[in-house]
Amino acid sequence: MSDRWSRVSASPTNPGADHGVGQMTAEELFRPAAAATAVPLDEKLRQAYYWMVNRAVISPYYDIEFSHGDPLSIALGDADAKVSLPTQASFSSNVLLPLLTFAVGGKCLLIGGPGRGKTTVAVLMGVLAGTGADEVRRAVQQGQPQLTVSDLVGIPLPRDLVEAEKLSDIRIAWRDWLGLPVKIIDEYNRIPTKTQSALLTMVAEGYVESHDQMRRTAPHGGVESWFFTANDDAGGGTFPVIQALRDRMDVTVQAAGFNSRFLDELITRVEAGEKPEEHVPAELRFDAAEQERMRALIRAVPIPDGVRHRLRFFLSHFEFVQHGGRRFEYRTKDVVTTAGGSVGEVIEANSGADLEVDLGAQTRNGLSVRALQTLILYAKAMAWFRGADAVELADIAAILPFVLRGKLLPNDTHPRFDVGAERELATDTVSWLNDLFVQSCRQYDMLGRDADDPVTALLGELDRGLDGVSALDVSRRITAIEAQLRRIAGVGKLYGRDFDDVIALKYLHQRYTAFARWQETRG
Repeated sequence: MSDRWSRVSASPTNPGADHGVGQMTAEELFRPAAAATAVPLDEKLRQAYYWMVNRAVISPYYDIEFSHGDPLSIALGDADAKVSLPTQASFSSNVLLPLLTFAVGGKCLLIGGPGRGKTTVAVLMGVLAGTGADEVRRAVQQGQPQLTVSDLVGIPLPRDLVEAEKLSDIRIAWRDWLGLPVKIIDEYNRIPTKTQSALLTMVAEGYVESHDQMRRTAPHGGVESWFFTANDDAGGGTFPVIQALRDRMDVTVQAAGFNSRFLDELITRVEAGEKPEEHVPAELRFDAAEQERMRALIRAVPIPDGVRHRLRFFLSHFEFVQHGGRRFEYRTKDVVTTAGGSVGEVIEANSGADLEVDLGAQTRNGLSVRALQTLILYAKAMAWFRGADAVELADIAAILPFVLRGKLLPNDTHPRFDVGAERELATDTVSWLNDLFVQSCRQYDMLGRDADDPVTALLGELDRGLDGVSALDVSRRITAIEAQLRRIAGVGKLYGRDFDDVIALKYLHQRYTAFARWQETRG
């Protein structure tokens, strides 16, 4: 292996993390040398990232930024462009997001024009999982209009087809790629709809079925991750991607263009006939046990209450739409959409709300539970990768646009997308989603939610349980719930945050009234 490929960043790659030398125990002192010098998994993942961005992938784009305070911002040109210079370690999304997907066992969609390195990044993930470069490349499933389910998963044995008396007697010659820890589907928007449905079962349920035979796709005792590529994210392609499959993409990442300042490196690779996936250092590869342990460590990263409150407030904006239905619970975008209505038209009919304040008016849908679970998991992965002890607000802000892209859809009729420089947000989805989160945090501060959030307090009372709560206390709590509902009603204008609060208060009212009736029956 040539020296230029084998250089791995010296540890620690994250000086801000706790990598100091502590006192050694007797057990650690006499531990075998190999075990004593083992690199922590988060450090190994960071080393893999820096090897990729510094050696393998020509990507000098640092679009995931972290800073203490406001970064230095420099205005450029006369079109309101500016470049920001973050003060902390920042990262390239087209490398880091696939790497975090590999770490958590997720599904990543890489989009961009042909020849921008989407498949190369995915192949590198397969090599990091311990599979040989040639085997990973052979296992890439090329999307094309004639791809059948049998082409994708395998064929029944001809002899069994002739001799079998029932379907369960037919053996299937399964394709080898089904058992790999990293699975790559190239140009998935060129796959026929029927074959997409079979792919959906694999992605969503972790198994494949043919002629009443079933095979699990996840490797035994390991972690399974999926990587998809497409030339665009706007429904283009030979076949439209079925919504259920598109919704299974945990993160969507834009491939970066080539920067001409790095042409010399490109020439060197052409002259040497080198491919980065053939030069991944052995010390950066993760075996199945390491992948399993890494995912468990990521899931264990805590989310502090302060971060939870702001995330909860952000999520509250998007489901509610005034005039969506007659019953209050049915005033949601999903009710309008499933009935064949236009969310944009319903929002325009709501003359009582301030569209600049109503962040939910900028979207034509709400968020699924699946998207929220993905956001939580990837925020934990981001914090763990950065060496943080707990998820910070910056981790949520960094990962949110890539998780919600394609899931939280802009309302094209909203006036924001027709005004001056704001028109850019109609095509720059990542910046729009990031701005939504920033606006939500500003509203949170303006409303003083850290100091004044009675609904959280009322929910906390119930969470502590009802054992020993007297009938008088129950009556007081019911009165407090009704008073809070009247307080919301007195504001006049309703927004998404109010919708979630009203639904939660009604839930509390039902719990307490049911408990009060139960107390009465017991005398």
